[in-house]
Amino acid sequence: MSGFTSKGLMVLFFLVFLVMCPTFDICDAGRGWDWRAGDKGQSGGGLSPTSPSQSREPKSRLILSSTPKPKPQPSPSPGPPALHGTTFDVLDFGAKGDGITDDTKAFQAAWAAACKVEASKIIVPSKYEFLVGPISFDGPNCGDNIVFELDGEIIAPTDPKPWGSGLLQWLEFKKLRGLTIRGKGIIEGHGNAWWSNKSQFDDDAQPSNELSGKMPNVRPTALRFYGSNNVTVTGITIQNSPQFHLKFDSCEAVEVSDIVVSSPGDSPNTDGIHLQNSVDVSIHDVDLGCGDDCISIQTGCSNVFLHNINCGPGHGISIGGLGKDDTEATVSNITVQDANIKNTMTGVRIKTWQGGSGYAKNIRFENVIVSGVQTPIIIDQFYCDRSRCKNQSSAVALSEITYEGIKGTYTYQPVHLACSDSVPCSNIHLNDIELKLLNEDEHAYEPFCWQAYGELQGPTEPPINCLQSEKTKINQMHSDQGSN
Repeated sequence: MSGFTSKGLMVLFFLVFLVMCPTFDICDAGRGWDWRAGDKGQSGGGLSPTSPSQSREPKSRLILSSTPKPKPQPSPSPGPPALHGTTFDVLDFGAKGDGITDDTKAFQAAWAAACKVEASKIIVPSKYEFLVGPISFDGPNCGDNIVFELDGEIIAPTDPKPWGSGLLQWLEFKKLRGLTIRGKGIIEGHGNAWWSNKSQFDDDAQPSNELSGKMPNVRPTALRFYGSNNVTVTGITIQNSPQFHLKFDSCEAVEVSDIVVSSPGDSPNTDGIHLQNSVDVSIHDVDLGCGDDCISIQTGCSNVFLHNINCGPGHGISIGGLGKDDTEATVSNITVQDANIKNTMTGVRIKTWQGGSGYAKNIRFENVIVSGVQTPIIIDQFYCDRSRCKNQSSAVALSEITYEGIKGTYTYQPVHLACSDSVPCSNIHLNDIELKLLNEDEHAYEPFCWQAYGELQGPTEPPINCLQSEKTKINQMHSDQGSN
């Protein structure tokens, strides 16, 4: 009887156990792993409880494991593609690049798309020639840091129609931030279509509606940047512009490097690089040949650093003309260093119009080599590019101007310092000047100074005895006051 009782108890316990634990996955949870009946994979013959055919809501069960398993989460759906750094090839927007088809609209469409994306890149591919009419690549609502990758060639139309009555620029970038123009491509301005039609005084030329197959009188700048900051231009070639090749107007933080500018030495008003109202500018390692100033620095410019400049043909490196039409000029902190100037009209020049006001100060020309230059060092405060200009007493004040290490050969006159009668030049410093006549058999003029005050900080060749000391200027001022 007692044995039966023990066996009965064992059977009863077993039945209770089966009722409470139909599977062993919970009861064995305390061992640190789960065992599920039929958990042998698809080839094991049984279906896993987690398969779709056996999905069900989990029962409330006692969990003995100290660390519950996390509930599975659905995989995140892929987001939209990142927009940063998107590339836009003008060929994808319909450009043909055959040099005949007008690709202006394709360039406009590519820009419209790239403008919306920060750090986007526009591709102008190599081995193509794109005919593009006047176009403006406008901000200010564009993303920052756009790259314009120019490896092909962009050519200007020679048909008068796209130019209307006359435009001041051909390719223009306006109000942008962090713009880069780079590549090994070419901007071809076809300036010869304009130069033969130039008026005698280009600055006074007015728009003309009578095209009759001729280009308008107003000639455009090839590449202009306006109201932009952090602008970089590098690697490209700009050639045969109708007027200025590269112009920066009201820009800040500009760097130009490793570019080539090329047009004939007799092409009119084809300045290489033209700066106005722009600050914090660096131009270096450039090769500039044109029909006017290789680099022209106008009013509103400060903190400009030029170095490793090759210039010629052309008119040299110039500051001015300042004060035109009785305007006020402000120019300061200009440095020209390590320049080679060859076969030009002037070397390093400052030119101002009579009647102007304001100042140009803290200017330094250093380590400049000249070869066959007519007048290597020149200040001209009586500048006039017309047949006749009115004499006026007011002038832009020039001060703190240094010439150091200016060496080479000249063909006409080594030094010409013609300063204003009413506002003489002050604090001109000359040091280490060595200028020799290219052909000693030819006649040349001696150094000339007028109302120029400063000091010789070392011997010069030839001697520049005409520069007056600052002490002489002070004594003259006192004498004039006493006579009054």
